[in-house]
Amino acid sequence: MEDFTFTAELWRWSGDAAWRFVTVPSDVTAEIRTVSGPPRGFGSVRVEVTVGSTTWRTSVFPDSGSGTYLLPMKKAVRVAEDLEDGDEVAVTLRLVD
Repeated sequence: MEDFTFTAELWRWSGDAAWRFVTVPSDVTAEIRTVSGPPRGFGSVRVEVTVGSTTWRTSVFPDSGSGTYLLPMKKAVRVAEDLEDGDEVAVTLRLVD
């Protein structure tokens, strides 16, 4: 499976929850949609993510406002990689079944 690499800013969801995300750039979103097959629940696509020395499995979710995917960044990853809101994050995504 193809790897998708990009760098994007880590940001905090504006709601009550303390969720953090990285927005997948629109060109990468378009490529993922082309090769990912039918979407899963809520339009999500399962991925394996590498940030720094941390690799984990999660899903990217469509953002209706921007038309891109959002990648949730769990706290364990942010702590392990010393990431704060506003940091530029180098991400590698790989689609998984």
